[in-house]
Amino acid sequence: MFNKEVVLEQAKKFDSFYLYDESKILEYTGRLKQDFEDVEFLYSIKTNPNPMIIKTIFSQGFGADAASIGEVLLGKKYGLPKNKIYYSAPGKSKRDISEAMEISVIIADSISEILKIQELAQEKGIVVEIGIRLNPDFTFYNHTGIPSKFGIDEKTVFANASLLEGLSNIKIIGIHVHSRSQELNAEVLKKYYENMFALANSVQEKLNTFLQFINLGSGLGIPYSLQDKPLDTIALGKATFELIKIFKEKLPHIAIFIETGRFAVSKSGVYVTKVLDKKTSYGKTFIILNNTLNGFIRPSLAQLVANYSQDAKPMGSEPLFTSVDAFDFIVLNEGYEQEMVTLVGNLCTSTDVIAKDILMPKLEFDDVIVITNAGSYAAVISPMQFSSLVPPAQLFLSKDGKVIDTAL
Repeated sequence: MFNKEVVLEQAKKFDSFYLYDESKILEYTGRLKQDFEDVEFLYSIKTNPNPMIIKTIFSQGFGADAASIGEVLLGKKYGLPKNKIYYSAPGKSKRDISEAMEISVIIADSISEILKIQELAQEKGIVVEIGIRLNPDFTFYNHTGIPSKFGIDEKTVFANASLLEGLSNIKIIGIHVHSRSQELNAEVLKKYYENMFALANSVQEKLNTFLQFINLGSGLGIPYSLQDKPLDTIALGKATFELIKIFKEKLPHIAIFIETGRFAVSKSGVYVTKVLDKKTSYGKTFIILNNTLNGFIRPSLAQLVANYSQDAKPMGSEPLFTSVDAFDFIVLNEGYEQEMVTLVGNLCTSTDVIAKDILMPKLEFDDVIVITNAGSYAAVISPMQFSSLVPPAQLFLSKDGKVIDTAL
């Protein structure tokens, strides 16, 4: 799961840190390449923009799923050409679009954004090839659409077909749909992909265009709790390839993209913290740890949901909350005696709690605790400015065993 010796060695230098394992990243990216034939993958930079992680994933031939102009520029910085950077986000400014249009493929999120791109392209005297993000008449689980801040409703796109065809400085070459994250059922994803290829056929027919790419979005989940069954990527890959073969009979050169979401990196990372203090209050034992809510917020959010939800198994709200049992807390000491404890952090707020009343090996000052599933949506969404404490280090364990401090 993680290299215990490396963790203990680095804990001598840091009171809290992330450790990302390159070998795990290569394992999961390798699985995607092996299991999905004739699919190109885009790394969802927002899951973890650590520079060593980006370099590792791009070295495997993956492109960039960029959710901001900053992520577009990261793709360019690390050597990706325009046709490997796909910029999809709602609410792009004119400055964002102007800076991105010649170094990435922009995925337009609204009719007004398409008109904005047309205006800027006309000013530059160029024709811009774009994709459009659709909000389709289906979801992962239903045959009807739902309101969304993302994309253009399918009916709205088709109703504006004449307008879109008349834009002289824009050429629509692709479609993108991203319905949800963290799906573990291969059959659900297969049906969604079937709907996506049917949608692509409709777009080509009604917009009188030939698509060069289809971005199926993400959704590839990873198991968090012990009850989760891993996504069967082998079965999904085979089913997807059969769908692609049928679709490519008409368009043999079209590119099919899937975004990695958290799949490529989540299992590669652990979060490590140390015991700063220990106290008993009215019979309850509190273990005070370094940088919990402000270092890795998701376990604290899981506790908040557990406290206030009336459901035995509350629904996920990605990327902030997946499940109440999404993380393991592993103590690295040699003790066998156990005790019931509540794990809290060193912030001046009562919400700085990551686990309540759990049985753990007896903890003492400077003992090391490892928290799993910390490779994605972890450091990047945690409020590290809170209380002006020293933030956790971010370390990268290369496949040859070298530890790199990525803050240097």
